[in-house]
Amino acid sequence: MIMTPVIALVGRPNVGKSTLFNQMTRSRDALVADFPGLTRDRKYGEGNYEGQRFIVIDTGGLTGDEEGLDAEMARQSLQAVEEADIVLFMVDGRAGLMPGDELIADHLRRSGKRAHLVVNKTDGQDPDVATSDFYRLGFDSTYQIAASHNRGIRSMLEELLPSEEEREEADRADRYPGIRIGIVGRPNVGKSTLVNRMLGEDRVVVYDMPGTTRDSVYIPYERQGQEYTLIDTAGVRRRKNVREVVEKFSIIKTLQAIDDAHVVILVIDAREGLVDQDLHLIGFVLDAGRSLVIAVNKWDGMDAEDKARVKEQVQRRLDFLDYADKHYISALHGSGVGVMYDSVQKCYESAMSKWQTNRLTAILQDATAQHQPPMVHGRRIKLRFAHQGGSNPPVIVVHGNQVDSLPGSYKRYLENTFRKVLKVTGSPIRFEFKSGENPFAGKVDRMTPRQKVKKDADLKKRPQDPQNPPEKSETLTSLKAGRWNHPDRASSTCFACTAVRAMVKTISST
Repeated sequence: MIMTPVIALVGRPNVGKSTLFNQMTRSRDALVADFPGLTRDRKYGEGNYEGQRFIVIDTGGLTGDEEGLDAEMARQSLQAVEEADIVLFMVDGRAGLMPGDELIADHLRRSGKRAHLVVNKTDGQDPDVATSDFYRLGFDSTYQIAASHNRGIRSMLEELLPSEEEREEADRADRYPGIRIGIVGRPNVGKSTLVNRMLGEDRVVVYDMPGTTRDSVYIPYERQGQEYTLIDTAGVRRRKNVREVVEKFSIIKTLQAIDDAHVVILVIDAREGLVDQDLHLIGFVLDAGRSLVIAVNKWDGMDAEDKARVKEQVQRRLDFLDYADKHYISALHGSGVGVMYDSVQKCYESAMSKWQTNRLTAILQDATAQHQPPMVHGRRIKLRFAHQGGSNPPVIVVHGNQVDSLPGSYKRYLENTFRKVLKVTGSPIRFEFKSGENPFAGKVDRMTPRQKVKKDADLKKRPQDPQNPPEKSETLTSLKAGRWNHPDRASSTCFACTAVRAMVKTISST
């Protein structure tokens, strides 16, 4: 999966950067007013165009001769340029070319970042005339937009964002081969220490302070002939405790690293115990469909009573993760770390396994024979066959009828059965249930008059039973069913009912 593109908006004050930010993120997060210098700090937002996600950074205005507070604002803007993959240099089409624009263009040229010129406020005038003054800046690509009216933005994003083919070519699997292992957890639980211990060297910065790691760090290496990529991520705190913009950006990177990983190692602080935030992170991992390994860190120095308490808590609160391996380790001293590689290997093999259709169908038939699906509206739910629909996580597609009415308890029974037989470790299994629909259901029989005449002729040509003519058969059927027009036909004293019964007896005997 390709990294989420980061777009930085830079330019002079009051050129429309915040307006463009709101249009690209489809929000009103950025404060907009006809007042220069309103935006001072970097502001991050997430946008989406045709299924392609991207991050937008709104910055303060640059003038080129910043002093005091303006200098701090300029430093923030230049930092956004360093973080961005795409830089949009915005200018005012109504004001024309200003000296500050030339200074900003020179700085962008010296930074080495490929920037794109965006001429804003082209509404109410000829866009080509408004853009003509800015060609002297020497930018290769120029876009004409009107941010306040959302004009020209979609066509600009279509050209700037990578296409589907480019995203496939830039797949992270090509840049980071092997098994990708994501290390996630709350701040200061020992993620970076665990990364250094697994690598055998001080590769990332470790400090006894929450929030030391800001960005996701991808570290490829090789161990015993197997290629790995360790992903050290920033700690994820509760939402109410997140105030810094940089921390929000770090959390986005962490969630993206979970999607990139094959196996996720969730690090838990044994001295603090299992908290609700750990369960939220487990939910993120399971929703992403990634294999999971639980690592309870800081196991050293704890007495037997505290260890027993933590084990009981983990077993009780993580009962739904009985298929995930749990390791009690000390990343600082290295105890129990090497054993996790075996669990990682099993999780990876389970997530990438390929199973034949006949084997999956045989498991399904054995499961339904041992415990049949329930009945719905007097009809038994039938599950006919199963096949694999994907990997990482494994997807099993089950075909049958009335599968929409299959209860959740039976789905969990199928998941546990398949997991036990296939020996799937650490990886969730997703099921898709599909029912075969009648293609002619609800369709009207539209016969032409000629077809109706032909059908009637065919019915007349059919040989008839002389012992049971159609008229006699239909009469007998209707009389036996009690379809005669009498309000009191159930009465035994009624003369008409008695006569009808005698008629039925006579017809039956002949």
